Amino acid sequence: MSDAAVVCSNLIFAWPDDTPVFDDLSFAVPTGRTGLVAPNGSGKSTLLKLIAGQLSPVYGSLTVNGTLGHLPQSLPLTGNLTVAEVLGIAAVIHALDAVESGDVSEEHFSTIGDDWDVEERTRAQLDRLGLADLALDRTLSTLSGGQIVSLGLAAQLLKRPDVLLLDEPTNNLDLAARHKLYDVLSDFSGCLLLVSHDRALLDRMDRIAELGSGELRLYGGNFTEYEEAVRAEKEVAEKNVRNAEQELKREKREMQQARERAERRQSNAARNLKSAGLPRIFAGNMKRGAQESAGRAGQMHAARVGEAKARLDEAGRALRDEQRITLELPGTQVPAGRNLFLGEGMQVHHAGQAVFADGGVDLSIRGPERIALTGPNGAGKTTLLRLVTGDLAPEGGEVRRGHGRIAHLSQRLDLLDLDRTVAENFAAFAPERPEAERMNLLARFLFRGARAHLPVGVLSGGERLRATLACVLCAEPAPHLLLLDEPTNNLDLVSAGQLESALDSYQGAFIVISHDERFLAKIGVNRWLRLADGVLKETGGLAV
Repeated sequence: MSDAAVVCSNLIFAWPDDTPVFDDLSFAVPTGRTGLVAPNGSGKSTLLKLIAGQLSPVYGSLTVNGTLGHLPQSLPLTGNLTVAEVLGIAAVIHALDAVESGDVSEEHFSTIGDDWDVEERTRAQLDRLGLADLALDRTLSTLSGGQIVSLGLAAQLLKRPDVLLLDEPTNNLDLAARHKLYDVLSDFSGCLLLVSHDRALLDRMDRIAELGSGELRLYGGNFTEYEEAVRAEKEVAEKNVRNAEQELKREKREMQQARERAERRQSNAARNLKSAGLPRIFAGNMKRGAQESAGRAGQMHAARVGEAKARLDEAGRALRDEQRITLELPGTQVPAGRNLFLGEGMQVHHAGQAVFADGGVDLSIRGPERIALTGPNGAGKTTLLRLVTGDLAPEGGEVRRGHGRIAHLSQRLDLLDLDRTVAENFAAFAPERPEAERMNLLARFLFRGARAHLPVGVLSGGERLRATLACVLCAEPAPHLLLLDEPTNNLDLVSAGQLESALDSYQGAFIVISHDERFLAKIGVNRWLRLADGVLKETGGLAV
């Protein structure tokens, strides 16, 4: 397995409408754990699909040395499949059952091959990923999104891959499941290449691969070390640009001074020749010689200016073109004693079962509180947010809401009309804002020019989140209470950092559901709630 690697040579890929994605891309990924990072829309998922053979390049080659496993961001699975079918072991389990029942036909032995221990290996793999109690005949329609992701990873690991490609493997996982996945990937000894915005996971990588500017660059060390390296590169690049700018100014100044000196010499020489009374032909030769000398000096200085411009251009190319969203959340002043929401004994039912424990749950939100709502997948966290917004009416208990708008960013990103453009959706949310102001606000969310007039349905997950953020946060009136359900799932790392900064400076109240430990640590949470087994409890901090 030591030679397991991904090798890409002169790769060219474009979409059917000729939109280019990669042009002459070459790289090699060695054995070990590699995190692939880049802004949304840079082609990370596309690159994994090319490596997996799901897409074909226009030109160039991609070579995978060894058995390949690939977990895409969106699993192409139907709810009718069983756990055994997803794991790819249904036929072997059936053959084993037949043999144990006395059917010794050759067909069953051929199906089993060397997989006599498949059930033991499967149960061990499921246990490592927190799925120990999952029955093999259970259907996907009964599983949570996080369980399906963990199951998909188990299916790939059962292939015993030499090369493993993972696309956002922690997006739907709760905190406990994330830590299970971290441990499993720490033990993987092949070539792991993963796309993730989970900084805790990226800090467990051996190296970081940065995709951008038409190349893939490898940085040794984890994500924190990568950030330090990038910061150092940026400082050097900015210093080189400043030096090149000063050099260009100096060369231009010297060229101008040389031109002025030459003009003065020519003027003085003309007066001297005239007063000396020299023959016309001799005076003409002297004048031409002075002009040629001045011309050579001018060419020399022009060449120096050109070289200085070239060095400035080269230094400028080394600067990172970081597309960052600029979030300035409404400065809503919420007094510390104001009641924004009070729910007592709230209860709802799903599929005939009570979501919360007997007596329901109580929740109060006062003033500019910063609340983190945590708990395992399926505990009812999203249901609780819907009770706060009023999208869902409680079947038991009482609810009172204070004055001020409540803004809700759903995990499903289903708030916008997919057939309307970003600009049209934004206009529907903020009809009183002048069009020029709306376009300026959209530009801060990186929807500039034609990008603002794209239908929402064609946007990537990260772009759709940015569009939804713009509509939710900039609608009028400004929200007093923000409800954010897994807001970093589809944000690239730079944009996630911008959201952290914006929430840290926000003066209203918010409740955020997130399993991203670093994100929660950065946004100034001052109240921690955990929902588990139908009970909502105050905790002193993040609990797995």
